[in-house]
Formats: sequence, structure tokens, C-alpha cells
Amino acid sequence: MRIVREGWSFIGVAAAPGAIIALVGGLTGSTAWAAAGGVLALGGAGAMALFFRDPPRQVPSDPDALLSGADGRVMEIVEDNEPEFIGGPAVRISVFLSIFNVHVNRAPISGRVVALRYEPGQFRFAFTSEASRVNERNTIVLEGAHGLCVVRQIVGPVARRVVHWLEIGQHVGAGQRIGMMKFGSRLDVLVPFNTLEILVRPGMMVRAGESVLGRYRSVSG
Repeated sequence: MRIVREGWSFIGVAAAPGAIIALVGGLTGSTAWAAAGGVLALGGAGAMALFFRDPPRQVPSDPDALLSGADGRVMEIVEDNEPEFIGGPAVRISVFLSIFNVHVNRAPISGRVVALRYEPGQFRFAFTSEASRVNERNTIVLEGAHGLCVVRQIVGPVARRVVHWLEIGQHVGAGQRIGMMKFGSRLDVLVPFNTLEILVRPGMMVRAGESVLGRYRSVSG
């Protein structure tokens, strides 16, 4: 199982208390304490490894597809206003991640990274609509064949850190790993309004880099 590099320190910290208990049990001759410590160490390390897992994905080859950037449940599909990057009305598709989902984020489209911005904010529950407006987030803007795509990694009360692995000017492929959100959060994808045939609905489960959220309409259509 592939583990995100940032996860190894968490795995070590989670395993440490149990390892110490097992060591003390071994030194004192207490097999019960040694066994309990071993179970605790393996359990803690296993839980962290599961959270930081990074499984491979089969990325669709459709150049008109808008892919999900995160694993989780589609929470909202709404018309929104994105004045800064899109310059007006946009469709926003929001995916909520529980602590059990894979938390590696992937690029919804192929394109060039044209903007990266960290925005401080609040830590309201990520499954609420207001989280898209007021919570702390990273904003990633990709420019592809169909125009701009805005990706927002949004933290919640548990997930207090989001990271991206990108640089301005970098080209990414659709489905490429672009970052990670830690311990439950929300990912919003915004594209210009009325450019997309939406193929998902609220409540559906999606997978980053595999699930198609929608397909771009042709210019003539």
C-alpha cells in the first residue's frame, strides 16, 4: 500500500506510545504489558497508514471530462459567483471527505497552474454551505483547454491543514496528485456556469481522478 510521504511522521507518532509500553513490558518481564503495547502500536500505526494511503487510480482518457478532485460524497451542486478568477457566475460542485476517505487530491482537468493562494478563515463544519465562503482554504487555479477551473481545499473543525504540491506555471495532467487534506474536510471545484453537462447529483460517492463530475459542452453546443 502506497503511503503519502507526509504520513510517515504521523504513523511514527501514533505507534510510539504502544511501542514504549511494549518496551517497558519486555524490560520488566510483563508479557501482558508487552502484548498490549504491541497491539496498541500496531493499531495506531495501522489507523494512520489507512488514513494516509494513496491508492492508484484509473484516470479516464476523455479530454472533455471534469474529474472529481477528492474522494467522498457530493454535498452540493450550486450556481455560485466567482468574481476573482472566473469573473462571474460559476457552477460549484462540493465533495465532503470523512476521515475514512482517501485524502489525496487530484487535478480535475489537464492544464497549467496559474494561481495558488492560501486564505485564512474559520473552522466551521465542512459539510455546511457556509464553509465554502468562510473557512480556511487553499485555492488552486488551473487553466485548461476549456478555460479556468478553480479548486479549493477547505478545512473543517478537525482538518486544520491542507497542503498542495504545486508551483505556478507547472503543467498537471488530469487525475494527477496535487495535494492532500488532513483528517476530514471539503473540496470545491468551480468552472464557468453553463459550460458543463453535470453527471453527478448530491449524495453520490465519488473517487478522485476516476469519477467524472461532468463533461464540458462543445463551443458550438
